[in-house]
Amino acid sequence: MSCLRYFACVLCVLGFVQNGLSDFDYGEALTKSLLYFEAQRSGKLPSNQRVKWRGDSGLNDGKTAGVDLVGGYYDAGDNVKFGFPMAFGVTMLSWSVVQFGPHLKARNELSNALNAIKWGTDYLIKAHTEPNVLYGQVGDGQADHSCWQRPEDMTTDRTAYKIDQQHPGSDLAGETAAAFAAASIAFRSSKSSGYSNKLLQHAKQLFDFATTHTGLYHNSIPAGAFYSSSGYEDELLWAAAWLALATKDDSYISFINKASNGGTRKMFSWDDKFAGAQVLITKSVLEKKYGGIGNINDIKNNAEQFICNCINKGSSNVPKTSGGLLWFLEWDNLQYVTSASFLVAAYADTLAVAKTTISCSNGAVGPQDLIKFAQSQVDYILGSNPKKFSYMVGFGENYPKRPHHRGASIVSIKKDSTPVSCQGGFDLWFHKNEDNPNVLEGALVGGPNFNDEYSDNRENYQQAEPATDNVAPLVGVLARLA
Repeated sequence: MSCLRYFACVLCVLGFVQNGLSDFDYGEALTKSLLYFEAQRSGKLPSNQRVKWRGDSGLNDGKTAGVDLVGGYYDAGDNVKFGFPMAFGVTMLSWSVVQFGPHLKARNELSNALNAIKWGTDYLIKAHTEPNVLYGQVGDGQADHSCWQRPEDMTTDRTAYKIDQQHPGSDLAGETAAAFAAASIAFRSSKSSGYSNKLLQHAKQLFDFATTHTGLYHNSIPAGAFYSSSGYEDELLWAAAWLALATKDDSYISFINKASNGGTRKMFSWDDKFAGAQVLITKSVLEKKYGGIGNINDIKNNAEQFICNCINKGSSNVPKTSGGLLWFLEWDNLQYVTSASFLVAAYADTLAVAKTTISCSNGAVGPQDLIKFAQSQVDYILGSNPKKFSYMVGFGENYPKRPHHRGASIVSIKKDSTPVSCQGGFDLWFHKNEDNPNVLEGALVGGPNFNDEYSDNRENYQQAEPATDNVAPLVGVLARLA
C-alpha cells in the first residue's frame, strides 16, 4: 500500500479527530515542540536558526581525542552530550516522520522535523568514527552539574568517551543503529536517497558491532550515574526491527525470531525499548511491510497488552492521577507519558487500516478509543488538568516560567556577553527569584506529582527539568492530532 493510500485510509477511518473538537491548538504545540530542539543544539548554529537567544557552543568538542564531535544535542537542562538518550530522541523523531509524515507535511512542519533529525544524525555520524568505535558522551556529568553556565560559556571538562571492541556497549551501539535505520527511512521518503543510504550503512555496522561485542555501555563510559542502562537485549531487538523495515533483509527477521521479546512491559523509554519494538514489529507485520516473524503472536500479544494497560483496559493497568494523567514514576513522569501516548496513537492507525480491534481484558478497543486516549494525555499536558497549567513551556498563558535549564535561566549571550562563571551562575541566576529571561519554547518539563501538583521552581529538577526524550515522542502525537 502506498504512503498516500495508507494516509487516506487512516483519515477515512479516524476522521473524527478534527480541529475544533479540542480546546487546544495542536498545530501551535507541534511548532513549538520542534523549536525546542533548536534551543538544545550544540555546535555552530546555522543561518536559519530560529531560536535567536542561543549562540554557538562546544566548538572544540572532541579535539582532545583527535576527532570532530562538534554538534548534536544537549540532553536536558545541562551541557553534557549523552549519546544514549540523544540517539533515542533521534529514533523517535524519525518514527514520527515515518508514521505521521503526511500530517507533518500538512502542518508545514515536515522540513523542520527532518532538520531536527539531521542535526542529530550528522553528529552521530561524526561519533561513529570506525565500524567498532562509537563516541557516546562528551563532557563530564559530575563537573557539569557542579556548574551553572550557559553552554556558550562552558569552562567544564569536555572529555570525549567512546565504546570499542575492548570496551563494548551493545545498548548504546544498538540504539544508535536504530536511530540511523529509522532516520534512513525518514530521509528516503523525502527523496534524500544518498543521505539515507549513508545512514543505513552506519546502522548496519553498528548492529554488527553491538551483537558481536556485547556489554553494557555504562561499564565502558561514565554515563551510568545519569543514564544507566538496564540491559541491551531491548536495544538489539529495537535495532533489528528498524533494520528489517529499512532493508527487507531476512537476516534481521531471523534475529527477531531468535531474540527475547521482553514480555509485557511496564513502560517505554530511553532505557527500555521492548514495548516500542513490539509495537513496531506488530505494525510492520499487520501492514505487510515484512513477514516471517515466527513468534509474532507472542510479540503482538505483548504489544497489545501494554497498550491495554496504558488505556486502563488491561489486567495490570498503569495507575493514573485523579486528574487523569498516566503515572509511571515520580521523577520526570511526562517522558513516559509521551512515549506511551506515541505507541497508542501509532497503533491506532494500524488498527484503522486493518479494520480490527484489540481484545483487552475489559473489552474490545478500537482505533477511535486509542486516539481518544492519546488525546486525553496530550490535553492534560497542554492544560486540561486540575491546575489548568500547561506543562509545555511557552504554550498558553499559564506555563512553567522557571524550568531547570542553564541556557534559558541565564541572560542570552546576545544581550550580555559577559562570561558567566561556574559558581557565578548559581549566585546570579540559579538562585534568582525571578522568571527565566529566555522562554524555552516547546520544552516539556517533568510534570506534576501523583497529586497533580507542580512547583515551578528551577531548583525542583525532578519536576521542572525538560529533556529531549520528553519532547521527541510528543512530536509525533501532536502531528497526529493537529
